[in-house]
Amino acid sequence: MSQLPTVSTALYVREASDYRLATPEETLAAARRTLSHRFRRGCALDSPGLVREFLKITLGTMEHEVFGLILVDNRHRLLAWVELLRGTIDGASVHPREVVKEALKHNAAAVILAHNHPSGIADPSDADRSITLKLAKALALVEVRLLDHLIVGGATVVSMAERGLV
Repeated sequence: MSQLPTVSTALYVREASDYRLATPEETLAAARRTLSHRFRRGCALDSPGLVREFLKITLGTMEHEVFGLILVDNRHRLLAWVELLRGTIDGASVHPREVVKEALKHNAAAVILAHNHPSGIADPSDADRSITLKLAKALALVEVRLLDHLIVGGATVVSMAERGLV
């Protein structure tokens, strides 16, 4: 394959003097690199789409549950993405004190919670609703706002704030 097709959504990797079709892992790695340039400390998170893209790539393909925090300043500029914990295939135990510690460590004004459902179903569970309320109360005690809790199920990202649950 010495010439690339003129129209394609496939990703190709250059090897020596030729190209080959990228593996799914190489495609995801390239997407993560691209997002890391767009989603870096100090960038304004003024687009829910940017956050959703980042979370789809970061959490959407995980086979176990991951719970993370997007920490922002008063102007919603990114301070950090923190992968707080990894769980099993069907759960992760989140402790409010750990979330508050990370928010204070990064001097965050606000937090966006995010986790994945390895099942691929992004609908909030009763446990998701419960922990969101607990975390909102814990963060409020130290004057940190909870902006949203996003749940990733494969390529779907559900905002609990958009559903009136935050």
